[in-house]
Amino acid sequence: MWVIRKGLSHRQFLGAVAAALLLNAPPDAADKEAVVRGNTQFALDLYSTLRDQDANLFFSPYSVSTALAMTHAGARGTTADQIAGALHFSVPPARLHPVFAALMKEVNGDPEKRPYQLYTANALWGQKGYDFQDDFLRVNKEHYDAGLNVVDFAKATEAARTTINQWVEKQTHDKITELLPKGILDRMTRLVLTNAVYFMGDWEYAFDPKRTRDGEFHVNDRTTVTVPLMHHDSEFRHMSNGDVIGLDLPYKGRDLSMIVLLPPEKTTLADLEKKLMPDNLEAWIEAMKPGRVMVTLPKFKVESQFSLKSTLSRLGMPLAFSEQANLSGINGLRNLHIADVVHKAFVDVNELGTEAAAATGVGFRQVMAPPQFTADRPFVFLIRDNRNGSVLFLGRVMNPEG
Repeated sequence: MWVIRKGLSHRQFLGAVAAALLLNAPPDAADKEAVVRGNTQFALDLYSTLRDQDANLFFSPYSVSTALAMTHAGARGTTADQIAGALHFSVPPARLHPVFAALMKEVNGDPEKRPYQLYTANALWGQKGYDFQDDFLRVNKEHYDAGLNVVDFAKATEAARTTINQWVEKQTHDKITELLPKGILDRMTRLVLTNAVYFMGDWEYAFDPKRTRDGEFHVNDRTTVTVPLMHHDSEFRHMSNGDVIGLDLPYKGRDLSMIVLLPPEKTTLADLEKKLMPDNLEAWIEAMKPGRVMVTLPKFKVESQFSLKSTLSRLGMPLAFSEQANLSGINGLRNLHIADVVHKAFVDVNELGTEAAAATGVGFRQVMAPPQFTADRPFVFLIRDNRNGSVLFLGRVMNPEG
């Protein structure tokens, strides 16, 4: 809807039209590629920091990047520079936010039509009584379909925590509960950023549950556990070199894939993780070629929850969490800082698939046995949007038993 105010000059009117057309124009392909690449670098930076704990790991770098891009809209000066640097934002804000909007639209698609479940929740929660800048609210609404939620941390801390948790639970269809544990907020909290993710997709080619059987998974040189191992014999994109053995398991519709990266025999997951860089990841995925392969993959569930304040500070944006933060683009004052960034994610990998995907390929019997992809030791996995290259989820399985 257009509103033309009395007294608007011809030049002002044309400027408003041009601005509107620019807002609705698709982002430049080079900008989109730069943002995706920056997001991938941030994903691997975050993984490198979080993998210090010797345990299973799962998170959504896409969700964290998107939520912090929302925050970046209100950051100014060195604070904005630090956020941009930590997240590898290489395009200016005026072009950054439309790219994120385009990626979100492409990733989320139409919930009624897409053949997978992807529930994300991200929002900013601000202290009651603050006046928020119109431009900040506009950017969040127009580009992220999200706004700032007002709560009263000062006088009703527990009520604010309950409100946030209930909102996240609703947004994720009851899959993510109790995102904020008791004690994480206090009366001095002024701004909290939350994001939660749940994903479940049907395989393009389902694993037959009848073929699942217990087998050994070698956690390390000293520990072996017996876990349910799924088996499949079909055509998948895969590759192998001295650094990694890679496999592409597409989800129904092929918009998304799980990429599984396994260290070769006589090497460790730590060896692989040292080589986990954007250029290598891109090269490994491009090197995958379709062919028959015998796949063995454990069933596993991973749920992770993090307070990312210290992690993001180490990655280069400490100012945003300090009293020296300049988030004046949010409320026009320099009295806000981010109290914490809390992230929770859940993934369930099993045999489930649609009946139409149950065709295991009754084809030629090869004289030579097909290559094998046997994930019977720790591995890295990521869920990727094949349309634009975005890494939606990233993690590793050290022990399928948890």
